[in-house]
Amino acid sequence: MTTTTSTTAAPTEAVATASTADAPALIRFRPTGLDTAPEVNALLERLGLGPFAPDGLTAFGGRNDNWAGTTTLGRQVFVKTVARAPDGSRPEIDRALAFEASAARLPAGSPLRTPEHLGTDRDSAVSAFRLLPGSRSGSEVALDGDFDEALCREAGRAVATLHTLGSAFGEDPDAASGPAIDTAEAPLPPMRWLRAFPWSEVQDRSMAQIAAWKLVQDDTEVVAALHRLRERERTAPHTPAHCDLRFDQFLVHDGQLYLCDWEEFRLADPARDVGAFVGEWLFQATYSVFAPTGEPTTAKDAVAPGFDLSHEEIVERGAAGLRHHIPRIAAFWQGYTECRTPDPELAERAVGFAGWHLYDRLIATAQAHAVLNPVARAAAGIGRTLLLNPAGAVATLRLADLAAPHPAVPHAAVAHAAVAHAAVAHPAVPHPAVPHPAVPHPAVPHPADAPSGSPR
Repeated sequence: MTTTTSTTAAPTEAVATASTADAPALIRFRPTGLDTAPEVNALLERLGLGPFAPDGLTAFGGRNDNWAGTTTLGRQVFVKTVARAPDGSRPEIDRALAFEASAARLPAGSPLRTPEHLGTDRDSAVSAFRLLPGSRSGSEVALDGDFDEALCREAGRAVATLHTLGSAFGEDPDAASGPAIDTAEAPLPPMRWLRAFPWSEVQDRSMAQIAAWKLVQDDTEVVAALHRLRERERTAPHTPAHCDLRFDQFLVHDGQLYLCDWEEFRLADPARDVGAFVGEWLFQATYSVFAPTGEPTTAKDAVAPGFDLSHEEIVERGAAGLRHHIPRIAAFWQGYTECRTPDPELAERAVGFAGWHLYDRLIATAQAHAVLNPVARAAAGIGRTLLLNPAGAVATLRLADLAAPHPAVPHAAVAHAAVAHAAVAHPAVPHPAVPHPAVPHPAVPHPADAPSGSPR
């Protein structure tokens, strides 16, 4: 139930089914006409739910067509499609079904909640879920400043429970009944793109995306650090993992936290999910540097003001932003370790993945722009610091409970790293004869999946 920026639906006015202006529901969009997707109502009728009633049918944003509404039998449902692979296979559906089979054995009251799966038509790549009316996406909750320490602790408990699926029931997770859990390596970061990218793909990328990837490619230390991170991942203990964790994959409904969108679910290094959550907060902290006061409430407010700040002011704001957001990271880690004992090196690997996450945000923000904005560059500066010295940042990020002690990187040092990158002149666009890759993600704050031709 992704809440990312829509690539297929036309936006309509937002509706606040949560009944308050302070806690608006998910933004709605005009859905694709059901006459072009007869498989949707066919699935609903096959499940005994009745077809969608046309009145009040809406959609949420996202890379996939989706529909939300009430059926003729009064059931509130959410239906979405996923893309097939070029060879006609349906890996995303298969991964999501593997999660549902694993999660079906979770006991009542489990910290891991996900919208009820009502059924799937694998041939049509369509799935139906119970609609959570009035829900707010985690990204909206975070931007409003409401993703507090209590919710972060709840998120940590949910992610830790995910990482124990299968083993919690005395089973080998990939030997459980139902579809096999994918064991293929997660696609990001795309290591082959660290050197070159087909010119045919470069033509479809924005100037800023090309510049963003050149920033990565030209930094030999970052490239080497990404290779080291990948190698550590291969030798780390693997568990069931989300592998696409972002704030907008969380939903808050009736005061409870839900985790959704399982199309990248697989056996992987659990540090991926921990690092992604940490990276989301560090990205928020970077944006707060350029906000006039407090936490940003919209992407526009977060980016536009503050670019005339002095070096000292940026460092001061950056350190303050880190101090403000790191307790939320600590709360997540507390919840995580309450439900699962991580391996001794997980925290350090998670810092590395948080570093990559910030580079991923750099590339994500670049899609709709001709040049890189200073906020994205500042985030990349923090990401570089984390990738090059993950051990040194474990204590700073308060992930040190079970990790070996290391000298902490001061908040101000991390903020200095952000300043250094934000101040760098925009790199030249690479010459067509030497193309550079651009990760195909949509714009922040809700990056969607990659278009065809990418590793995803």
